[in-house]
Amino acid sequence: MMELASVDGRLIIEEASLIENYSQSNVDSKGLSDIADLGQRRDRCTSFIRMFSGDPDVDVEHSLYYLMPNDSLYKSIQILLLSAVSYMLLRTLLQRSQPFPTHLVKMTASLSNGAANGSNDGITTGLSLHDLSKSSTFTSNLPPDPEYPTPSASHNAPRQNLGPRMVKGALYTYVRPEETSDPELLGISPAAMCDIGLQAGEQDTSDFKATVAGNKIYWNPSTEEGVYPWAQCYGGYQFGSWAGQLGDGRAISLFESTNPSTKTRYEVQLKGAGKTPYSRFADGKAVLRSSIREFIISEALNALRIPSTRALSLTLAPNSKVRRERIEPGAIVARFAQSWLRIGTFDLLRARGDRKNIRKLATYVAEHVYPGWTSLPSILPEPASATSSTTINPDRDVPPEKVQGESPSEENRFARLYREIARRNAITVAYWQAYAFTNGVLNTDNTSLLGLSLDFGPFAFLDNYDPSYTPNHDDHALRYSYRNQPSIIWWNLLRLGESLGELIGAGSRVDEEQFVNEGVTKAFAPELIKRAETIIENVGEEYKAVFLAEYTRLMRKRFGLITENATDFDELFSGALDMMEALELDFNHFFRRLASVKVGDLQDEEGRKWVAGRFFHAEGVTGLGNTEEKARKRIAKWLDKWRMRIQEDWGNDDERDVQRQKEMKKVNPKFIPRSWVLDELIQRVEHGGERQVIGQVMEMALNPFEDEWKTGDRKQEERWCGDVPRGNRQMMCSCSS
Repeated sequence: MMELASVDGRLIIEEASLIENYSQSNVDSKGLSDIADLGQRRDRCTSFIRMFSGDPDVDVEHSLYYLMPNDSLYKSIQILLLSAVSYMLLRTLLQRSQPFPTHLVKMTASLSNGAANGSNDGITTGLSLHDLSKSSTFTSNLPPDPEYPTPSASHNAPRQNLGPRMVKGALYTYVRPEETSDPELLGISPAAMCDIGLQAGEQDTSDFKATVAGNKIYWNPSTEEGVYPWAQCYGGYQFGSWAGQLGDGRAISLFESTNPSTKTRYEVQLKGAGKTPYSRFADGKAVLRSSIREFIISEALNALRIPSTRALSLTLAPNSKVRRERIEPGAIVARFAQSWLRIGTFDLLRARGDRKNIRKLATYVAEHVYPGWTSLPSILPEPASATSSTTINPDRDVPPEKVQGESPSEENRFARLYREIARRNAITVAYWQAYAFTNGVLNTDNTSLLGLSLDFGPFAFLDNYDPSYTPNHDDHALRYSYRNQPSIIWWNLLRLGESLGELIGAGSRVDEEQFVNEGVTKAFAPELIKRAETIIENVGEEYKAVFLAEYTRLMRKRFGLITENATDFDELFSGALDMMEALELDFNHFFRRLASVKVGDLQDEEGRKWVAGRFFHAEGVTGLGNTEEKARKRIAKWLDKWRMRIQEDWGNDDERDVQRQKEMKKVNPKFIPRSWVLDELIQRVEHGGERQVIGQVMEMALNPFEDEWKTGDRKQEERWCGDVPRGNRQMMCSCSS
C-alpha cells in the first residue's frame, strides 16, 4: 500500500503530457517504451484497481482499450493510463476512507479519441465554465475582416449590419451570436463535457445554458478584455465546381478552451447562432432535425474511435421559426474541435491569389493546430508502401529549416505539412470505410485540415452493404457515394496541393527574401513546378498506402484476426464484402453477429449452414436471384475459410475462443445511430414533445460496444439494435438543414 502511495502526481502529469504529444502526432510507441518497468507497472496497477474495486474480474483493459486506434501506441499509453488511474484511485480512497465503487473503474468509457481527458465520476472534478481557460489563438495570429478589425468595431455595429457580404484579405470576422429567446437545453454529451474539462453538473448552471444558447459571450465591452466571437472565412469546391466564398454562414466560434488535465485546446463553436458575413442568401439558423442528427453523430463517431469534431450540447430555440422545405423549429448545437480549419480555407486564398496569407495560414496550421513543425513526418527513405514500417510510422522531429531528399523531390517543411494533412485524412477515410460511414457531402469546405469528420449533413451508415449508396438524395451522379469516399478525399487533397504548390515547389528557396516578397521568377518557375508536381504525386502514393494499411488493420480486428496473412484481403475481406453485397446483408450487423459465433459450431458443413442463418434479415433471404439454400451454402463456404484463419491465430481451445469473441465485440458495435433511429428520434422530440429519448440515444451512442445499456427501456434498446425495418433501409435526405 505504501509503495503504491508513493506514485508521484507530477510524474502522472508529465506522462499525460507525453501521451498528448504522441497522440496528436499519431506516431508509434517507441518514444514511450523507454519508460522503466512498464510491464511491472501495468501488472501492479491492474492488480491495484481490481483489489480496490472489490471485483477481481473487472475488465480494466476493456475500459481502457477505447482510447487509441493505433495498437502499438495503445499498449504503451494504456500502461501509463493505468498508472494515472491507480494514482487517482488511491488518492480518492485516502481522502474518502471508504470502499471504492466498481463502476468508477470504467470511467474511461466516456473519453474521447487521443488522450485521457478525465472523468465525470468524481475522480477528475473538472472546472466550471467560468473558470475554464479561454483564449483566442486563431484571431490573435490571423488577419481579421478589415471592415471590423477589432472586437469593439464589431460590437458597436448594429447586429443587422453584420450580415452577408464579400470579405477579402481576411480569415475571419468578429461577430457575436444573435440572442435566442426562451432557449431550452435539450441534451448534453457527458463524454464531451468531460473531454473539454467541465465539471459534472455544469450543464445545470445559468452560465452554461446562456452560453450554449448564444446569449452570453466572454468579452467585456467596458474594458475590452476577454475573447470576442468570430466566424471563419473560406471557400470551396462543391460537387466538383468552384463555389466561391462560403465561410461560417451560421457557425460562430465563442472562444478556445484548454482542458486543464490534457492541455488539449479546443475551439468552441455554436452552429445555428445567426447571420454572419458568410451567410450568403441564408438565415444563419439551423433546424432542429439536422441539429439532432449532428449532436448524436459527432459523439457516436468519437465513441467508435473515428476522428471527429465533437458536440457538447443541443439547445432548442422555440421562438425561431426556420423556413426550409417547410417551417421548422430552430436549434443550436454547441460543438468543439481542435481546429475548424478546412481545405476550403486555402482554396479561397488561392482563388484570390493571396500568397501572403497562404503562407501565414500554413505556418499557423503547423505551429498552432499541429504540435509544431518538428511533429511532421520525415521524408520516406523508400517509395510508399502499405506494408512498409517507415511508411506507416515515419520518423519525425525534423528541424523546420531542414530540406530533405534529392532533386526533383526534395521536401521542405511545407511539403511535410502537406503530407501530414494527407496522412491524417487517409486514416479517417479508412475508418469511414471500415465502419461503413458515409459522409454524403465531401466538398473541400467539409474536409478538415486535421483529418476530422466535419460538418454533418446527409450522412448515414450503410444498412445493407451497397458500395454505390449515397445518403444524399441530391447526389444523382453518386459522387459522394460510400465507394467513392477515398478517391474524393484525395481529389480534395489535390486542391490543397495546388494551394500549397508554390511553397512546396520552392524547396530550399522557400525562405529567400525575394521569393517571400516577390514570388516566383520566370527562371525559377519550371524547377518549382516540376518539384511541386513530383511531391504531390508522391503524396498521392503515400495517401493510398496509409489508407490501405489502416483499413486492413481495422478490418483485421473486425474479423477477429491477430496476425497478418497475405491472402486475407482477397480471400477473406473481399470475399465477405462480395457476399454481403450479393445477399443484401447488413454490414455492421454481420460483424457483431460474427463476433458471437463459436468456432466449435463451424466444424462441419451442416453446422456452418445452420450458423449462416444468423446473418439473414428478419424476413429471410433477399437479393435478386437468391434462395435460402444458395445463401446458406455461400455463407457456409466463407465461414469455413474464416474458421481456419481464426484457428491459425487463436488455436482450438474453447477458452481462447471465448476471449476472441470478447475482443471482437470491443471493435464491432452493437449500436450505431442509423438513419431510421435518428428519424424516429426527431419525430418523437419535434412532434411528440419527448425529451428523455435524446439522452437514451446518446447513452447508447457513447457506449456502442456494450451488450445493454441503462436507458430504462430494454425493449427499445434491442429494437434500435435489431433488424432495420425493410422500408427504412438505405434512407436518404437532403442537404437542407
